[in-house]
Amino acid sequence: MKNWYVINTKPKKEFQVERLFTEGGIKIYNPKYIYDNRIKPFFPGYEFIYFDFPAQYQLVRYTRGVKRVVGVKDIPIPIPEKVIGEIRSRELEGLIAIDKFGEEPEVGDEIEVVEGPLKGLRGVFKKELTARERVLILLNYVTYQGQLIIEKEKLKKVIK
Repeated sequence: MKNWYVINTKPKKEFQVERLFTEGGIKIYNPKYIYDNRIKPFFPGYEFIYFDFPAQYQLVRYTRGVKRVVGVKDIPIPIPEKVIGEIRSRELEGLIAIDKFGEEPEVGDEIEVVEGPLKGLRGVFKKELTARERVLILLNYVTYQGQLIIEKEKLKKVIK
């Protein structure tokens, strides 16, 4: 009977395993996201695969790049279709959307730096600068007013 199962891949082999199963006509789901302008697996070392156990078990288990099928001994544990659907529902254009610090700031919004050496500083979101997600913020303190260029992912919008 066909079900979704989890396979554990060898390190850094997620994309190779995905390609092999796709070319072989076996449905596989490798959730991905973007980090530092690179596509990465959302669950490094793990993928979801839809196959017939026990008929296709040996084929899956001994495919190049597969370390093991997750389960108890030689019996894989099925994953409900609902779990796959929930993960897919978080995708935008084939990639998992990650809202790291809540709502996206817009020009004029008060923001706070949440990562790095400037953590805790507050300012005003001025404008986006490049495709690398850098932004210009205006810092305004008692005796200091200045501008700072910082990665957008290190900011959060201050909710009042």
